[in-house]
Amino acid sequence: MNDPKKIIVALDYSSEKSALHLLSLLDPTFCRVKIGKELFTRYGPDLVRKITHSGFEVFLDLKFHDIPNTVAGAISAAADLGVWMVNVHAAGGRSMLAAARKVIPEKMPIKLVAVTVLTSLSPLDLQETGVIGLPEQQVLRLAGMAADCGLDGVVCSANEIESLRLNLPTKFLLVTPGIRPLGDNPGDQKRIETPARALAKGSDYLVIGRPITQASDPSQKLQEILLEIQGKI
Repeated sequence: MNDPKKIIVALDYSSEKSALHLLSLLDPTFCRVKIGKELFTRYGPDLVRKITHSGFEVFLDLKFHDIPNTVAGAISAAADLGVWMVNVHAAGGRSMLAAARKVIPEKMPIKLVAVTVLTSLSPLDLQETGVIGLPEQQVLRLAGMAADCGLDGVVCSANEIESLRLNLPTKFLLVTPGIRPLGDNPGDQKRIETPARALAKGSDYLVIGRPITQASDPSQKLQEILLEIQGKI
């Protein structure tokens, strides 16, 4: 996958002002951005429009999970906002995934990906929800279903990349959160990887939040990560 913009900066802020200030420090030539539930719930579609109009491509990370008709309507609304990528929970089932895929016009460039297993979940966490087996096994089941339904890819931990690459179509996108540059604090992420190793395993896009957003110089940190990816540091 030859897309040069492999880093998606997670705008995990509680205020629009903070998010827009960060974007004023970054160059959309080098990254995309992710808007999650908190920012979207506080500021809604208007913030998405502001960010897309400023030149950044947006991954709208709302993880839709509902009955098929409701999710299809939400995906259609996201497409109307002009976002670059949107996601659903694969655990919503085959009918929901198919409905989400169907509502996106074939020629529209929006990418539809499914969340498999959150990187914050351990095997014990999954067991408590009724899922028996390792997280990797559940990821593979859900990713296979998403591929069958025509989705563009999945969100997965770097730990599952190699297995997914062996079992899924070559062009199936793998979006990897839980990315921490060497020496950074892992925070609440339990299944993490460095940027360079995640890409070497086969990830297409890296979701990176706090290592960039909480850096004293976010632009410099982004450039350092890009150099790490290129093997120059």
